[in-house]
Amino acid sequence: MSIKTDYLLKALHVISWIIFIGLCIEVGGFLFNAVMTVLLKPEAASKFWMEVDLSELYRYNDSHFITVTSLMVIVSVLRAILFYMIVKLFHDKKLDLSQPFNEATRGFIQTIAYLALGVGLFSFWGAKYALNLVAQGVTIPDLYYLRLGGADVWIFMGIILLIIASIFKKGIELQTENDLTV
Repeated sequence: MSIKTDYLLKALHVISWIIFIGLCIEVGGFLFNAVMTVLLKPEAASKFWMEVDLSELYRYNDSHFITVTSLMVIVSVLRAILFYMIVKLFHDKKLDLSQPFNEATRGFIQTIAYLALGVGLFSFWGAKYALNLVAQGVTIPDLYYLRLGGADVWIFMGIILLIIASIFKKGIELQTENDLTV
């Protein structure tokens, strides 16, 4: 590998760590604030997370509040797991660019694809649920602030990654066949 590729991979490793840590903080914040609001201090819903004010949702119905915050947590956890997998790939040094068509890389791409599909499906579910609540007259922050936006992008990415994983599977078969004939 060239020196540029080494530096690029190290930079991507650092960026992945930063994103992973940020997502873990986000998950912790969502969980802490949800538990705090439901069990101890209902007025904590007014400053749920960053710009998010879920106090009207909590006053409207606490079970809807729990459902929306659960979906927010699930989406954030799946995104954190996705970046954990990326960090783990770099840390375990399983990325072999000299022979990229191997079972470990295919499994990694397939796992990332399923996680992306999960993020997309739960985001879609959360967005539809939130829009249904808005139709009932409940004021809810924008989907961007709820971290439930972009479901279509996550689903699209998951499908593309599944296609790439199947291409890698075929590449592994061809490489194995080529190794046996030589």
